[in-house]
Amino acid sequence: MSRLSLPVGPGDHAQGPATAAVTLVEYGDYECPYCGEAYPTLKDVQRAMGDELRFVFRNFPLTEMHAHALQAAEFAEMAATAGMFWQAHDLLYENQDALSQRDLVSLGHRLGLPEPMVVQAFDGRFDRKIRDDFRGGIRSGVNGTPTLFINGLRYDGPRDPEALLIALRQAARIRQAAPADGGT
Repeated sequence: MSRLSLPVGPGDHAQGPATAAVTLVEYGDYECPYCGEAYPTLKDVQRAMGDELRFVFRNFPLTEMHAHALQAAEFAEMAATAGMFWQAHDLLYENQDALSQRDLVSLGHRLGLPEPMVVQAFDGRFDRKIRDDFRGGIRSGVNGTPTLFINGLRYDGPRDPEALLIALRQAARIRQAAPADGGT
């Protein structure tokens, strides 16, 4: 079983308390249809777990397969500078069929982001963050998207909400029974 090679840190995009019993990390690609299928499931499990879950998203754009994946990741990172990463994240997954640069400018308008700011996202300024996420994924054994890690261990089970909830709740029980270690 693969382990997450890079612990969750302040540079990650996270929802939920850092003290949550469970941390779920997704390596995702905004243009990946499987990530699009997983998106509502991950939303469901976040709602079901509440404050017991911290959800972390890391970029893993599969640029050889998905022509718009990198610029979608750049768009999300640009939105993060305006404090709107999760709004952008959700818009990207809800509009996977419209990720051209023109479409992203339109999505930026929906977020209230000025067009020049959105266009600047594609000049390479976020390449390092995206590359660091990607390399962290490679070191963790990520070979496709979405890849999930529960408390640092790769999860390769079914991705339906029920199965994922069982795995997350089991991880919560294990974490709560173990002495505090700072976790991942």
